[in-house]
Amino acid sequence: MKDLKTTNILLLILVIPVVFYILKTMSFIFIPLIFSMFIALLFLPLMRWLAKRKIHNFISIFIVLLIFVGIFKIGGELIKITSREILATDSLFFEKAIAKINVLAQSFEDFLGINYFDEGNIINHFITSDSISKHFGSTFDFLGNTVSMTLMTAFFVILWLAESINFQKFLNNTILKQKFASVKTFMKIEKDLIKFVKVKFLVSALTGLGFGLACYFFDVSFPIFWGLFAFLINFIQMIGSVVSVVLLSLFAFVELDPTSVLLFFILTITLVQVIFGGILEPIFMGRSFSINIITILVMLMLWGYIWGVPGLIMSIPITVFLKIIFQQFPQTKLLATLISGNEVTIKLPRLKKS
Repeated sequence: MKDLKTTNILLLILVIPVVFYILKTMSFIFIPLIFSMFIALLFLPLMRWLAKRKIHNFISIFIVLLIFVGIFKIGGELIKITSREILATDSLFFEKAIAKINVLAQSFEDFLGINYFDEGNIINHFITSDSISKHFGSTFDFLGNTVSMTLMTAFFVILWLAESINFQKFLNNTILKQKFASVKTFMKIEKDLIKFVKVKFLVSALTGLGFGLACYFFDVSFPIFWGLFAFLINFIQMIGSVVSVVLLSLFAFVELDPTSVLLFFILTITLVQVIFGGILEPIFMGRSFSINIITILVMLMLWGYIWGVPGLIMSIPITVFLKIIFQQFPQTKLLATLISGNEVTIKLPRLKKS
């Protein structure tokens, strides 16, 4: 019995790297598949509501697709407005920004005692005709991959909603053997992931709105762009909030004069991020999403390495999914406790009195 347990542990150690290798190699399939599962979970309550009204499944899926088209239409309009906002900016802004960057670079050189950049425009040091032509192909490939991933995600969403891919049945036949346990676990996964996506969307939208209004009132350029950027990048747990504040602060430092206005602007966007991301989000999420900060960082690095930016976005939902699964088995409840960050209590056997 002991040899069998040791063999199982060794097999598990060998299988886990193979699984991660397959996930990384077949990312073009797994990324849209997992993304589509999370999206389909959001629309399952709507599908059930339409089914109770005796509406055919085909019509329900068509309604969901119309909602998708509407969301993409709104996103496209926001991108158009942002592009017009940037293109409408006069050349004086860019000249001022370039002059500020040159001054910062010169101060950096004087501080380190080096002379790395040639005299003139520092932008020309990085942006040349060779670099533009070199990165044009990679940018084109990125856009092509994004479009193909989006189409595959939409295709998988249709399969999930049409129940061609039945996740509950998959859980019942593989991980969870008892039917009652699988139904209960599936409802728990559905409820928690829907709650996570709703709260994350609301918090990200409020954060983006706060950033946009801060840029507008402090007269920082491109308020719509920065609001949209903060909304999108806030879906990356922890890292997104830091990146949005740092990048907007650097942009404001380049554009605004280093006065008290700049300081108040940085404090404002930091306060917006703290209120929505640091206070309201944990309150809305509740105890179901209490995850150890070390676990969050490890999962961000792991899934970011495997799937890049999509992995960073999906790392926390995947962690919540694993936590719920681990809670169903006595052998893995300790892992679920470690993920949640709760205190681990280990019962020691009592010594018999002689």
